[in-house]
Amino acid sequence: MKRVILITGTPGIGKTTTATSLTEKLGATYINLTDYVKTHKLTLGKDKKRQTLIVNEKTLTNHLYESINNINTDIIIDGHYAAAITPPNVVTHVFVLRRNPIELKKQMQHKGFNKTKINENISAEILDNCLIEALQNHQNKVYELDITGQTTETIVNTIINALNNNKTYTPGSIDWISILEQEGLTDKYLLLS
Repeated sequence: MKRVILITGTPGIGKTTTATSLTEKLGATYINLTDYVKTHKLTLGKDKKRQTLIVNEKTLTNHLYESINNINTDIIIDGHYAAAITPPNVVTHVFVLRRNPIELKKQMQHKGFNKTKINENISAEILDNCLIEALQNHQNKVYELDITGQTTETIVNTIINALNNNKTYTPGSIDWISILEQEGLTDKYLLLS
């Protein structure tokens, strides 16, 4: 039976690197939602303020469902909104990648994200946005992974271990707010200006 595996998490967290490496190891088919939307012209326009495309979610969901049904291998779907638009009845696993906001901010700065995008994404990570979306749509199929300080190879091996039912990664175990509070950094990271 083919598996439909979602790799989701805050933008800039390392989803694509992880997903492409996992795809290679499993011999799976890879779908990057950003590229998929552009290739199949599934947008409604552009949000100029946020500098992002506005996705036609209903059309994307229907189109993606058809694509999934026509693929006979395992499928890796990569995108921060993958859990919101991939039909739950075809999804077998959802891996929500999490990264300590301090490390995530450094990584995003290194990648050249602008301040507004960094602030938005750090807040989303602290407030568990991608995890909540995954749980709302896929409940008992969700694995939450803290990838802070880990190599891509380690992350991929952790995912493969979970896929082989060797270990579960229960959602709700990561609490960035408590960690930031302990370090006296809550205001700096949560109340970003």
